[in-house]
Amino acid sequence: MKKNLFFSFIIDKSKKTVYIVKEYTAKKDLVWDAFTKQEILDQWWAPKPWKSKSKYMNFEDGGKRFYAMVNTEGEKYWSVQEYNSIIPQTSFKMLNAFADKDENRVLPGSDWDFIFSENNGITKVSITIYNESLERMEQQIEMGFQGGFTMTLIALEKILENSSQNSISNNN
Repeated sequence: MKKNLFFSFIIDKSKKTVYIVKEYTAKKDLVWDAFTKQEILDQWWAPKPWKSKSKYMNFEDGGKRFYAMVNTEGEKYWSVQEYNSIIPQTSFKMLNAFADKDENRVLPGSDWDFIFSENNGITKVSITIYNESLERMEQQIEMGFQGGFTMTLIALEKILENSSQNSISNNN
């Protein structure tokens, strides 16, 4: 039986901030891994038909992920994520910025704050994205950020459902 999971996506231009809350029918450790392990993150961190391909990822305080969003023609659009605070299984903060192929930031970045909590097998991920630049925020909105990121979060939901089913069937 599928549960009615909460999802909220609020854009507050006056605060240059996006607030996202998404629930998953999965244990917190599995959801945490989906956000913090390269091999899982690359499966869903891009709206279809795009693909996410990490060049490298060091998930630790002061670490980075350098990755590309790759379109169907093979063109790569690079970004860098710099991790600046990690509380395992609970939260992490990062700077996310567009970059060129040599990791040089192209535009001002945005600060992302992820908080994970679990209640009765439902994991809630709360994401706050603060944009230093209203212009950058509006550019992302025009590029389809809300629809694209919503697609990625739904793709993650499907991956988590499959992971949960596989782990259950493997234990029988």
